[in-house]
Amino acid sequence: MKRREFLKIVPAAGISSFLLNGFAIRPFANSRLARLLSSCEDIQERTLVLIQLKGGNDGLNNLVPLAQYSRYRALRPTTGLAESGLIELDSTLEDQKRIGLHPAMQALKELYDRGWVSIVQGVGYPNPNQSHFKSTDLWLTGGDGTPANYNISSGWMGRSLQALFPDVAGAPTPTMPDPLGIQVGDTNPSLGFHTETEHQNAINLSGQDPAGFYSLVQTIGGAPVLDLPDSEHGEELAYIMSVERSVNQYAKRITEVFNAGTNIGSYPNTALANQLKTVARLIRGGIKTKIFLCSIGGFDTHNAQVDSGDTTKGVHANLLRTLSEAIKAFMDDLNKMSIAHRAIVCTFSEFGRCAAENGSFGTDHGTLAPMYIVGKGVNPGVSGTNVNLSDLTNDNQLKGTQHDYRQVFATLLQDWLGANDWVLSQAFFTPYPKVSLISPAFIVSPHCYYGGSTTSVEDLEYREDKMLLYPNPACTSTEVFLRSTTAYEGVLSVHSIGGSLVHYQRVLVEPGDNAFLVDVLRLSPGTYLVRLKNTLTGATKVAKMSVMR
Repeated sequence: MKRREFLKIVPAAGISSFLLNGFAIRPFANSRLARLLSSCEDIQERTLVLIQLKGGNDGLNNLVPLAQYSRYRALRPTTGLAESGLIELDSTLEDQKRIGLHPAMQALKELYDRGWVSIVQGVGYPNPNQSHFKSTDLWLTGGDGTPANYNISSGWMGRSLQALFPDVAGAPTPTMPDPLGIQVGDTNPSLGFHTETEHQNAINLSGQDPAGFYSLVQTIGGAPVLDLPDSEHGEELAYIMSVERSVNQYAKRITEVFNAGTNIGSYPNTALANQLKTVARLIRGGIKTKIFLCSIGGFDTHNAQVDSGDTTKGVHANLLRTLSEAIKAFMDDLNKMSIAHRAIVCTFSEFGRCAAENGSFGTDHGTLAPMYIVGKGVNPGVSGTNVNLSDLTNDNQLKGTQHDYRQVFATLLQDWLGANDWVLSQAFFTPYPKVSLISPAFIVSPHCYYGGSTTSVEDLEYREDKMLLYPNPACTSTEVFLRSTTAYEGVLSVHSIGGSLVHYQRVLVEPGDNAFLVDVLRLSPGTYLVRLKNTLTGATKVAKMSVMR
């Protein structure tokens, strides 16, 4: 498995006074275009915090299907939770969605009652693999068990961030000195951040101490190797040196951001809570990182999952309590600092556990598991129904995937972070239907989507003969922006390079700045010409557009 470069952040839509890769908004402060896009600025402050539950989280010990309780106890006669001890998640849910929450997850229940939790049921992927290592790789690369998606060498996080910010030079800049992704609490670089370009590593933080940056460098030591052998060993040496360069570049900046931040809330003294405490402080300090990756291990509960004398206790109960309390402490801290609108947490695990117990007060590797999406910006509730315990495989495994995990990640990339369709095509190759995870008050409007390169707009504000297409390349739609001094009726058309007409619409151009949506979903990938013709004067404007899938 090769380690690849992880791109650093540069603001594709700028900070407060810039948008669309540096197109100044201030000269158009009162224009239609400015009004159209001004609501997009807060998207740049948002971040996604992923929590990896390593080992395979037992969803049936998180969420007990109350309407199937007798079947649940038949499958788990010595490890099942007593019905009287379960916390009913939501009494308003219909029968097939009624959930008995593990009593150790009281903190998550409090967040759910606040309207800050969305639960996605029955998450998996085609042809599930029950190897920890391979299934983890599949989740991190955006793959599955089919031959076409089984050996992807790069990670979906790396691909999506590279597509969101394709023009960065790969080093800190004065306008964006932060890494685009930060991995917290694990010194082993995640495959999820790998791309197919040069070796470099996402930043790793250790606990609550930003000086942990230096731990990787201190363990390497020695002068750089100047003559790298052309071998696997040489690639590993190159990777190690890239880690050292990356850490040195960002250590000072992260320390400054960390010192500028603070925490107001109190946290449990656990490794996961300290990871999230670090993230909260960095967010408060002004970091612009888009994806944080945290982790908690121990979910491979083949034995001692529950206490033989009390099934509400045991290894898994401790993990669920640690997870729930750490997330609640993080959200409470952000809320007290008035920045809870800037982060959403998403949990994932490589697989669930078998529906039946294994005779060792534990459970073996399984298939489906729930995902928890937590934050002020979520659309609260439960997506999907409880798993069907009366319809299992011959070896008592859950079946009937309700949600592909890529649906969840793609939804968060677009509805929360504002990635356009082209970015999603780079991240996951195939379109996946979205899940209703983000509150309508927070969901990113399509006119705010960004990613990919754009047509040059270097002097759009001074001339009337320029058209801007965004996004470009386009995947399902693009918007045509132009400025005019007069009003006129026009024809907006799209032509193949060979001259064939493939799209036609009449438009009314107004004085000032204009934006027109062009649907390109039915077009084949390739290069096209977008043409706007003034029907009165015959004057035309033309721009080149790329369509990708």
